Amino acid sequence: MANVDLLNFSNPVFSSYAYWGAILVLKCFFMSPWTAYFRFKNKTPASPEDAVAMGARGEIKINTNNPEVERVRRGHLNDLENILPYLFVGLFYVLTSPSVFLATTLFKVAAIARIVHTIVYTVIVVPQPARGISWFIHYLIGIYMAISVVLYSM
Repeated sequence: MANVDLLNFSNPVFSSYAYWGAILVLKCFFMSPWTAYFRFKNKTPASPEDAVAMGARGEIKINTNNPEVERVRRGHLNDLENILPYLFVGLFYVLTSPSVFLATTLFKVAAIARIVHTIVYTVIVVPQPARGISWFIHYLIGIYMAISVVLYSM
């Protein structure tokens, strides 16, 4: 298969990458309104204009230290730190012409692991090691893909 054909929806590996990658991007986009929800719920504005939007009058107190808000915000930051590099390496991995079964399984498991990470970290807080395991699964898949790309490129 020519490299140009690899980045085409007729390639099941690329199609799977695009599908699961888009799921991860949507999940990441979801984190901003999720954080805003907790800011409004807990009346913890991050800026003066947010305080006004929350109905504050008079002296405006900015609060960036609410545990509930900070948990969701840290979850969002973790997504940004992990999903963005994963999307790059996943695209490079597609260009190595991997096995369809292996690649689609890796894309699916990685996306599910990130979704589970968000759920156990910000929605239904579950004690460790649930969050660590879900983070580690996604991380290992990304490392595997990166090593595969490096070896393929040599």
